[in-house]
Amino acid sequence: MNHPELPLPDFYRAAHAHDWSYAPDQHALFLAARAWRKEHGLRPAGDDRKKVHLVLVDVQKDFCFPRGTLYVGGRSGTGAMDDSDRIAQFLYRNLANVSEVTCTLDTHFPFQIFSPAFWLGADGEPPAPHQEITTEDIRAGRMRPNPDLAAWVESEVDAAWLQKQVESYCAKLEKAGKYKLYLWPPHCLLGSDGHPLAGVIHEARLFHAYTRSARGGIEIKGDHALTENYSVLAPEILFTWDGRQIAHRNARFIQTLLEADAVVLAGQASSHCVKSTLDDLLVEIGARDPDLARKVWVLADCMSAVAVPDPARPGEFLFDFTPQAEESLQRWAAAGMHVVRSTDPIAEWE
Repeated sequence: MNHPELPLPDFYRAAHAHDWSYAPDQHALFLAARAWRKEHGLRPAGDDRKKVHLVLVDVQKDFCFPRGTLYVGGRSGTGAMDDSDRIAQFLYRNLANVSEVTCTLDTHFPFQIFSPAFWLGADGEPPAPHQEITTEDIRAGRMRPNPDLAAWVESEVDAAWLQKQVESYCAKLEKAGKYKLYLWPPHCLLGSDGHPLAGVIHEARLFHAYTRSARGGIEIKGDHALTENYSVLAPEILFTWDGRQIAHRNARFIQTLLEADAVVLAGQASSHCVKSTLDDLLVEIGARDPDLARKVWVLADCMSAVAVPDPARPGEFLFDFTPQAEESLQRWAAAGMHVVRSTDPIAEWE
């Protein structure tokens, strides 16, 4: 982690971080990367003495642009777009220092437990997004799962089983104290325009892969109907009320991160998917050796919190998760992780 920073490539335009439709010419990028590698004497990532793994969480179009269905604007209103620019510039400057880049992809389908389409209110109509569902809401009959979904969400179950499952699920969430079940608008649906990476992020990760002969990995998360999966390392709930396994911890990727010499993390949103991923990583570290927290760096200026504007009150928010994100940064630093800025020279981190 002590190679000098590189200049930004001539093709990079910060304005593209604000452009929903921007997509790089991938073959032209490959040719530019070959020339860049030769010009700057870049070595294959496999030769790195220290392995630095950059994890970019859910830097996808639905989160990164106002046109997206779940834009993470933060309190500033331009949060995720500014973050994407800073992430890309960080990676270009540190092509020689970063050994591997893995991007996570939040990946959903039309009916999942956090989707309004999954639920029916007391009037028999689906609820609106951006509201919480509690165990008491279910027990009181204010919310219930759509019974039509029982035919496919789990094998050999009926509507009564599904009712028990959602009540159990919400109770487990509330007992854990991390979140209550929150209904999000449809986002990152597989096959939709909002699922892919933001263009500047895809461009930067490809350029890194081509210049360093690196893998450029992708981790899929969030595709099971009966659990949220904010963290790339594990879903929120692993088992149903009657002991069926819903999903699994991502043991392979957990081990990959623990074996790296340094893990650098950024992405969206600091209040949810970034927060859950780092919290889960901290749990894994604590179970092995708490000192391992010192090899994790968090790019605090490359992530934003969910802040949902209130259309009836300009400048106010229906939900603002910024305090939870700020608390997490303090907690990670206290545990030994390094909270830094993308503009801090990486050579000085150690």
